[in-house]
Amino acid sequence: MEALKKNPPWKGRRGPVVLVIMDGVGYGKYKDGDAVADAKMDHLTAIKAKSPHTTLKAHGKAVGLPSDDDMGNSEVGHNAMGCGRVFNQGAALVSTSITTGAMFSGQAWKDIVSNVKNSLGTLHFIGLFSDGNVHSHLDHLTAMIRQAKNEGVKRVRVHTLFDGRDVGETSALDYVDPFEAFLKTVSTDGFDARIGSGGGRMWITMDRYGADWSMVERGWKTHVHGEARQFATAREAVETYRTEIPGIIDQDLKEFVIAEKGKPIGTIADGDSVIYFNFRGDRALEITAAFEEDHFDRFDRGRRPKVCYAGMMEYDGDTHVPKRYLVSPPSIDRTMGEYLAATGVRTLAISETQKYGHVTYFFNGNRTGKFDDALETYREIKSDVVPFEQRPWMQCAEIADEVIKAIGSGKYDFIRLNYPNGDMVGHTGVYQAVVCSMEGMDLQLGRLAKAVEAAGAVMVITADHGNSDDMFEHDKKTGAVIYKADGTPKAKTSHSLNPVPCIIYDPEYQGEYKHAGEGALNPGLGISSIAATCIQLLGYVPPADYDPSVLNMGA
Repeated sequence: MEALKKNPPWKGRRGPVVLVIMDGVGYGKYKDGDAVADAKMDHLTAIKAKSPHTTLKAHGKAVGLPSDDDMGNSEVGHNAMGCGRVFNQGAALVSTSITTGAMFSGQAWKDIVSNVKNSLGTLHFIGLFSDGNVHSHLDHLTAMIRQAKNEGVKRVRVHTLFDGRDVGETSALDYVDPFEAFLKTVSTDGFDARIGSGGGRMWITMDRYGADWSMVERGWKTHVHGEARQFATAREAVETYRTEIPGIIDQDLKEFVIAEKGKPIGTIADGDSVIYFNFRGDRALEITAAFEEDHFDRFDRGRRPKVCYAGMMEYDGDTHVPKRYLVSPPSIDRTMGEYLAATGVRTLAISETQKYGHVTYFFNGNRTGKFDDALETYREIKSDVVPFEQRPWMQCAEIADEVIKAIGSGKYDFIRLNYPNGDMVGHTGVYQAVVCSMEGMDLQLGRLAKAVEAAGAVMVITADHGNSDDMFEHDKKTGAVIYKADGTPKAKTSHSLNPVPCIIYDPEYQGEYKHAGEGALNPGLGISSIAATCIQLLGYVPPADYDPSVLNMGA
């Protein structure tokens, strides 16, 4: 890797460049339900008023997703910001692989199918049960089930992780009913495909970054051992839990198994095959470890079935997890982090547990570890293991404490941090908590601004996607708020399609770029432009094939 070239016109700054990623904070389209606009964010408003600013695209094709109807997410967002270019991402790669037949001609699929045909076992699918297209898509699942039948597999069981975050918060039955009809249609000629178990994605199976392994343990016991409350159908399970726990949303639904005559129909046994069909890696690594690792100490797995296991994609390219996967992830090279390390730039990456992997692994192009141990410091602040609406400020003050020390220390040239509040609290759908989370974060932005001023640093404020800016469901045609039967707005817990901020706070500006007036920053760009922007602010020339910086250096 070659070092970056110095930019001679750059006059330098006394302090570091600080990249602040306000996770899930966009500019809302609708007044009603925009918790960002409703929050009292005096510090951000003041910073913006005296700084050049613009908006950036953070969804759809701007971050490598198939269409502009696809919401962005934290993983592809940090990929884009960290690598400075747009790569085709998970959903698009999987869809192409299915359409071309590449998935089904690959060795991983052949292993999965031949294993159950030889053992007369069951093919199990575990994954997020929606068409949110952030972690998974039901079209991928149905295509694989059809192909399995065509290739002579006789028995399929689906383990459904209900969404309620990337789709409507109580939309589970909108997916269950047509899927059950699909299974009935294909279950002919000796082929038997049924739902075997399920539960909410924030209650079982889909933990990440080791935040709450008890979720994975509940999922393991449910999917593998069939140890959960029994129901005749998935619909019955959903309706029962909604009746018994008023106000519960899909992501929190309790675990269940489908049973006949008191016996679960979907336990996982020796000789079976298992496909974890999420294409996104962060909430796939822990359940994968439970299936694959011989020396596993996170919980007592009890009976560990001997299965042929595959992930939809390679979830960790450095440790090669899982051992078998159906579709290769994008090959992201020459990231900003790698260039900075080659150039001798001292870097700090920091967040709390919920987004620590985003400012490290995802920012570095899905790479575990550092490019240079001597130059890079990674700092994880442990997240609270409580529902986010109960601690909506999360660890933003603790993150700010560490960053303020780092700014003043003189040890770092580039600091990147992520405040998870807007995304993690936004997903709860609790409006008051989201407003609180924004105001808590804003207090910390004010503290950072003072530190930036004192050190003669530069602060770039942006986001990876929208979420808190769009907290109510709206009619797609009229834009009117959709209300529930009790007269309250229907909460929207998924990401938005809204643009995100880009603010350049440069207290010791020395005239190297246009700083005020119309067109101060280059318009119409995506968040992939953050990399070139930060490189320029560090005094270097961005790689020629990076997406352009927002800075108008010709002024």
